[in-house]
Amino acid sequence: MNQWIYQLLQWMEGFFLLYLLVYASYLFLSVAMGAWKLYRTDRMRTIKNELKHDFYFPVSILVPAYNEEVTILDSVESLMNLDYRLYEIIVIDDGSSDHTSRVLIEHFNMKQVNRPIRRSIPCQKIEKVYEAPDSRVRLTLLQKRNGGKGDSLNAGINASQYPYFLCIDADSMLQRDSLERIVQPVMEDDDVVAVGGLIRVAQCISFHKKEDGNLVRELSYHLPWNFLASMQVMEYDRSFLASRILLDSFNGNLIISGAFGLFKKSVVIAAGGYATDVLGEDMELVAKLHAYCRNNMEKYSIRYEPNAVCWSQAPTTLRDLFKQRRRWHIGLFQCMNRYRFMFMKSRFGMVGTASYLYYMLYELYSPVIEVVGLAVTVAAALAGLLNMKFMIQFYLLFAVYSAILTITAFFQRIYTQNIRISRQDVFRACIMCLIENVFFRFVFDFIRLNAFISYRKNKGNWGTIKRIRYTEAK
Repeated sequence: MNQWIYQLLQWMEGFFLLYLLVYASYLFLSVAMGAWKLYRTDRMRTIKNELKHDFYFPVSILVPAYNEEVTILDSVESLMNLDYRLYEIIVIDDGSSDHTSRVLIEHFNMKQVNRPIRRSIPCQKIEKVYEAPDSRVRLTLLQKRNGGKGDSLNAGINASQYPYFLCIDADSMLQRDSLERIVQPVMEDDDVVAVGGLIRVAQCISFHKKEDGNLVRELSYHLPWNFLASMQVMEYDRSFLASRILLDSFNGNLIISGAFGLFKKSVVIAAGGYATDVLGEDMELVAKLHAYCRNNMEKYSIRYEPNAVCWSQAPTTLRDLFKQRRRWHIGLFQCMNRYRFMFMKSRFGMVGTASYLYYMLYELYSPVIEVVGLAVTVAAALAGLLNMKFMIQFYLLFAVYSAILTITAFFQRIYTQNIRISRQDVFRACIMCLIENVFFRFVFDFIRLNAFISYRKNKGNWGTIKRIRYTEAK
């Protein structure tokens, strides 16, 4: 019996080491490829000087909002001043219990209108429609019964007038050229049905009000003093530079962040729109588009545009971070379970093999594998089956290696966006990368592990996160 236990511990320890080595190799490949692609894109932009074009795809910007009175005005004002010629803004108030609608109605002098809306996709009843008569960009406000974020986006799709729609969170802000950047893949290829953008932490950028009341972004960039926010800066830059660019190379992205994504409306409607019974409606829609297009043998492409930047507020307290990441992981579980029929099926190509396998092993089950692997390592050491000195050296080497790749991703983003940072922030970034890989990684593991344990209790619980005005964000 003891021999069997010893063999099991050795097998599990060997699997865990292989798991870490494969992840390290994947991380190196994805970061290297992402950095090279961004470098080439930056060089081509410098050579060509990116001449402006006269043709623009009309785009509807959808902003789902539930109790967002703190940030909604700043977000809409920033959307009013994008470097784009033809677009509309639709804010969907999903039965807020605060003054989200009143803030917009009073500031933009909006008037209630009798506007018929065709229900191309099922959604909760739209009770009132408001429009701003004097705004430079057409602004519409929908007040509807509460149905969740996916239901709000379906209502926005029904009310939209243009063939492409952009979804953005109510606590997020776009750079002035972000809309122009994210439509470029669509202009280059008619088969593109969705494009994801880059999400960066808003606490890194200073915002202030001009005399005319517009919210503007200052050129200064700094790591936030909040420890948790700084950790997420490192994590976001590595995630969006690494895996998404690599998966984009073979049309294998399974997720477009709900904070910033462009979609072809006709294909989304044909596929059935956003799901309203999952927490990860953004990933569910992308997986649904893959399945719909491949099942109907339609030529399609889902792209990632790393130069289209959206600034989004990151949680600054452990409680808010816990709620956010638990919701993300429950949504991931729901989506992977719903589309498990894609796994290893030839008609889904690399999406059903490489992409699905990556998300299953290194996203969905990674907290289980890593926490169990850590426990097995300790048990093996106590049983005398393991050279403890070797394992400590191995884990430290793995952490330093991961930190180097993370800092590479961070500085690549700084370089390609022509951002200047202080020497103090350079030092802090290096320290944060090391801490993030040594300590913060296991914090995330335990948070995501809790999502499995409390799935039945929280599978329908969206949760709320405290927001602050952008002029107060640090």
